Amino acid sequence: MSEQLVIDTDVLIDYLRDHEAATAYLETCTHTLALSVFSAAELYLGVRDDEERSRLDDFISAFETLPVDAPIAIQAGLWRRSYGRSHGMGLADALIAASASAAQATLVTLNRKHFPMLADVLVPYSKP
Repeated sequence: MSEQLVIDTDVLIDYLRDHEAATAYLETCTHTLALSVFSAAELYLGVRDDEERSRLDDFISAFETLPVDAPIAIQAGLWRRSYGRSHGMGLADALIAASASAAQATLVTLNRKHFPMLADVLVPYSKP
């Protein structure tokens, strides 16, 4: 496992919803934590009001945010083309995967199936 972890949106949402396993995992993690700009976009898509927005702003600021450049976008497009139908991978997942790969980081997700192209994937807990 690499020193940096890219946390997928599903784990971040669980944390924000006070899911016990997500909270325990993220709050005890000793690795450098990052998120893709696409995970940030997905989180802001569901934000409701000023108080929730402020809480999300603070939460996001605790992570390194991984940008997307042309090589990452190209890789994501190729992976989406290759794995979209067979593995249910959407474009946001492909961009998150390509960002993690470019950073040489481990992707932390609850949905291993969406990321067959990555060797370094960690599923930190399972949902009942």
